[in-house]
Amino acid sequence: MERLGGPGAGLVIALENLFPPLPSEIILPLAGFTASQGSFSVAGAIFWTTMGSVVGALALYTLGAVFGRDRFRAVWGTLPLVNMDDLDRTEAWFDRHGKKAIFFGRMIPIFRSLISIPAGIERMPLLLFALLTTAGSLIWNTIFVLAGYQLGENWHLVENYAGVFQKIVIAAVLLFAVWFVVTRVRSRRGSGTETR
Repeated sequence: MERLGGPGAGLVIALENLFPPLPSEIILPLAGFTASQGSFSVAGAIFWTTMGSVVGALALYTLGAVFGRDRFRAVWGTLPLVNMDDLDRTEAWFDRHGKKAIFFGRMIPIFRSLISIPAGIERMPLLLFALLTTAGSLIWNTIFVLAGYQLGENWHLVENYAGVFQKIVIAAVLLFAVWFVVTRVRSRRGSGTETR
């Protein structure tokens, strides 16, 4: 970041969108700390990291759009323990709540990146997607960049608090996955059908 400045911070955040294991909860406070050292301004850090978020999200949106709804439905049909009714319900939910999902999804670990793919598959209007992504990313990035800026040398403390939030999200996803599998297996056994 010191060598490439704000654009370097944006590049790293764009890569974080494409490779979620790269944690923005570390990158953003580090960008704030680097700004506090005078390498670039805090406004520049927020601008460039938000642009990086949008670029990464647009790449995943494009991936979803290129893959397409028909191919996705064909792949879905081969998965065990799920059926087309599940997908139909998910698509109906996205039709109703897609705007909120894109906006708030930018502030939820793991989903930050993944939410862009169904938006592309469902062909959400590109301008609307970009605006919602920019707004959600701007809020998330500003919070973490400012935290790193204010904490200075202690910027890494942000990770501890963000890590707790991320663990809660992961635990919730795992609990939902276990609940889904158990209920689906039970319902198939109860109806006398074999699981695939």
